[in-house]
Amino acid sequence: MSSARLPGTPRLLRALNDRAALELLLEHGPLTRTQLGERTGLSKVTASQLVERLEERGLVRRVGEQAGGRGPNAQLYAVTPSSAYVVGVDVGPDHVVAACADITGSIVGRVEHSTRDTDDPVGLVHSAVLEAADLGGAALSDIRRIVLGTPGLVDPATGDIAFAWDLPRWHRGLLANLREDLIPDVFFENDVNLAAVTEAHEGAARGVGDFLLVWIDRGVGLAVMLGGRLHRGATGAAGEIGWLPVPGADLPRDVSKRGAKGAFQAIAGADAVLAVARENGFKGRTAGEAVRAAIAAGTKGGPVLDELARRLALGVASIGVVLDPSLVVLAGEVGQAGGTPLADRVQHEVAAISVVSPRVVVSEVGAEPVLRGALLTGLDAVRDQVFGSTTN
Repeated sequence: MSSARLPGTPRLLRALNDRAALELLLEHGPLTRTQLGERTGLSKVTASQLVERLEERGLVRRVGEQAGGRGPNAQLYAVTPSSAYVVGVDVGPDHVVAACADITGSIVGRVEHSTRDTDDPVGLVHSAVLEAADLGGAALSDIRRIVLGTPGLVDPATGDIAFAWDLPRWHRGLLANLREDLIPDVFFENDVNLAAVTEAHEGAARGVGDFLLVWIDRGVGLAVMLGGRLHRGATGAAGEIGWLPVPGADLPRDVSKRGAKGAFQAIAGADAVLAVARENGFKGRTAGEAVRAAIAAGTKGGPVLDELARRLALGVASIGVVLDPSLVVLAGEVGQAGGTPLADRVQHEVAAISVVSPRVVVSEVGAEPVLRGALLTGLDAVRDQVFGSTTN
């Protein structure tokens, strides 16, 4: 190692120790200085210096005391929640939901607005973000990142919306408008990709590096996680599985034409699910309701699940023989409604028609996976910024 790099070594070690301590406090806090030292392997003196350093920067604070044996009680420390805030936004054809979370991940404000009566997406998102932040006691200047989950294509090169069929008012140039209107750190991400982020953090894909998330809802979509990273493709179109050519549906010859529908979307989307259910005597206001009615009917509903599994397996097997994932997660309204009975059938059918046989499970994420994924994505980035700045 050259002598020119030696002076930076203690600073780097301090930064690594500080980051490790902050992560421990987020996961296990509150902790005392002694407990931090034990968990990080640092001496008492070094651990005390570390806490003082973080306290001076406003990143940790005293939150109580822990009674001990002899001597005074030990001070307990935790990450200061107001160190930074993020806002996640779930944008759909009918609604905008925004939630503000502090740096610990606690949601401190949430609002929901209809999108049906507006032609001003910037104004709507602006209002939702500010209202969610205000409910959490955060000013716009306190927000370090805003992540918006949206259907359609997000251009990896520019970060802008490239195509969103269900959101005609969302267009190229919108990202710049939002960054000018709100803060510079505004980012778009595909909604199904964000659902996969949530699944990887706290759902059925915890600890799994390579997996597929198949979203079966109003539309069908796919998120691809490889080596713990989202695969978006050259143009952001990776995962637009609705356009997958499969048997059982005509292929569109002009995909830009309004009303054009991909083959897999035609056989596995919500309209197709409702049709399969009706043919077998089951109805519902939504595809999810119809599937739940079939499951509630026991063996009588079996033909509905069998046919849906056969159709879904065409898409899963097609992607499976290319990527060979160990796990496939079924999500979205229909995936959740079908539950384990549908997932088991899809797993069996995929193994029967292809040389791959991934484990197929239902999502373990509860409500609002897209919104939760937006917050998790924002928190990962902001913690890197805030915790990484401890070397200053």
